[in-house]
Amino acid sequence: MNTLRSMSIVKRIALVAHDNKKADLMDWAKYNKRVLSQHFLIATGTTGRLLEETLETSVFKLLSGPLGGDQQLGAMIAEGKLDMIIFFWDPMEAQPHDSDVKALLRVAVAWNIIIACNRTTADFVLTSLLMNKDIAIETPDYSGYLNRKVV
Repeated sequence: MNTLRSMSIVKRIALVAHDNKKADLMDWAKYNKRVLSQHFLIATGTTGRLLEETLETSVFKLLSGPLGGDQQLGAMIAEGKLDMIIFFWDPMEAQPHDSDVKALLRVAVAWNIIIACNRTTADFVLTSLLMNKDIAIETPDYSGYLNRKVV
């Protein structure tokens, strides 16, 4: 049986971008500054510093993605401390931490976290009527998996 978790009106939003996508994320964030300023922002490494400069607001900064920031985000998801990820990743260039990126996306899907991986989806998410509401999100029940017999 799935459970519900509460997502408050102030969303906990992680903002992440690969190097070739940082300028795109900064442009998007600047355009959406008014909306983003109403939420708790989290970012990895350099992206966090750039966002603070661009938005003129504080951003909770984690490690750089390749140095553990992606894994820190994954842990936040598993602990119920993150509501959504805006992740502008570069589909045309292999990253040295591709396995970390894949793990982050997998855990986000596993815990039913909102994910936007491009500007169009990020625009739809940020302009959703649900952004301005306290809402309940269904969380998958993994008790069957956790209680399985392992031989």
